[in-house]
Amino acid sequence: MYDIFQVEDAEFKILFPGNTDIAFIDEIQSRISQDQLSQIMNAIRARPIKKSDVIGIHGTIFYELERKKQYYPERIDSLARNPTGSKLRNTTIE
Repeated sequence: MYDIFQVEDAEFKILFPGNTDIAFIDEIQSRISQDQLSQIMNAIRARPIKKSDVIGIHGTIFYELERKKQYYPERIDSLARNPTGSKLRNTTIE
């Protein structure tokens, strides 16, 4: 089961730098301080969204799923690739 939360624009830019929409918690931890991460995550956890109310999902943070890094070398969901290098999806979603 995956939880969904509202993230403010400023928080999103910190968690997902550049044009990325995939992040891994260990990489976030290496970019920002533990205090800043705790502050952001505490704020986000206070804003859960029921799945039936979701209008769009703009990013995904993976926890303890190192094996998934190979599928997202650019950290962009629409560019996901199989370990062989072929596209993970048949179409690119914009």
